[in-house]
Amino acid sequence: MTTTVPALDDLTTQVRATLGPLLGDALTAVADDDDLARALGDRYDSLTALECVSRIEAAFDVEVDFVAHDVRYVFATVGRIASFVRDLIEDRTALEASS
Repeated sequence: MTTTVPALDDLTTQVRATLGPLLGDALTAVADDDDLARALGDRYDSLTALECVSRIEAAFDVEVDFVAHDVRYVFATVGRIASFVRDLIEDRTALEASS
């Protein structure tokens, strides 16, 4: 099975759709490179960030490794989350192609 790596813009839209129900309408006003904790304040605390990780894992069938990945950095902006997901999908695609 070959996986196609989605374009970054498409992934960004999908990340927003995945996190929107959790973070609320305020997410629509947050730019892709805005720090979520600053932009959303109390709406984006450590528990919410963990829930975001879980939702991203489920939505994109990826696994976030809290030891190997700098989760605090990656999950700080929508753009970083989308890039991170793209990188994981690219890695998975490369592994599938080589097996």
